[in-house]
Formats: sequence, structure tokens, C-alpha cells
Amino acid sequence: MELRTRVTDALKTAMKEREVARLSTLRLINAAIKDKDIELRGKGEEATVTDADVLVILGKMVKQRHESAKAYEEGGRLEMAEKERAEIPVIEDFLPRQLSKDETQAAIDAAISSTKAATIRDMGKVMGVLKGKYTGQIDFGQVGPMVRDRLD
Repeated sequence: MELRTRVTDALKTAMKEREVARLSTLRLINAAIKDKDIELRGKGEEATVTDADVLVILGKMVKQRHESAKAYEEGGRLEMAEKERAEIPVIEDFLPRQLSKDETQAAIDAAISSTKAATIRDMGKVMGVLKGKYTGQIDFGQVGPMVRDRLD
């Protein structure tokens, strides 16, 4: 099932079951997807957002929630930090399972061998392969240094 459809179905279910917190988060997801639609139409590209685009949006939303929760904690606003943290599992419901450390290492090894990468200059090729296959399954902020270490 298409991710956009899954979000819409979850939104309808949350409305019926009166899950206020979940509904709020699902509306934010839906709004982010619609914003991307508008952005693509403005560029004259394909009018609909693909599943890969939705995965990128969801990944950014999770990262934003982590950063916001940390900032709220540092500012002494614990109730806001909890609200941000409560949104994370709702968003992650739509993301594929995250790869373990070992699976990530294996994916990096496979990407390096498939691109025949040898030096740090080939890092872009390796990251491109990883992003193509594992969007939403890997935290690319952590993978970049791992790839760099392998290619040095």
C-alpha cells in the first residue's frame, strides 16, 4: 500500500477513535506531504509525491522531533519535550524497520564493492547507492562517517 494512502487511512481511524494526540501528528504528516506536492508543482515536476519522498519527509520529521525535545529539555520545558517524544512513534509507524549496526555495515560493504569505491572521492557514489536502497532504514548522519572511515 502506498505510504500516502496509509497515512490517510490512519488519519481517518484516529478521527473515528478520537485519538487526539495521534490525530494531531497524522495531520502534521499529511500537511508536510501536501507541502511537498505544492513544491513539486511549482517546479513543474511530477504532481504527486512518491513513497521515497514521503520516507524522506518522515525521516526529517523524526529528526526534528528529537532535536526539539532536546532543546525543550535544555530550556526546562519538560511537558513540551514529552509532547515531541510522543509524536516520534506515530511517525515511525510509517517508516521501514531500521537496520542494525551489523546490517548497516553489510550494506556499506555491499555499496562500496558495487561502486568499486577506493578513495574518499568515491564517497558520493557509495552514499547515492545507500540512499537509493535504504532511505528511511538508515540514519545517514551516522553512516557518512562510517563510509568515510572505510574509504580512507
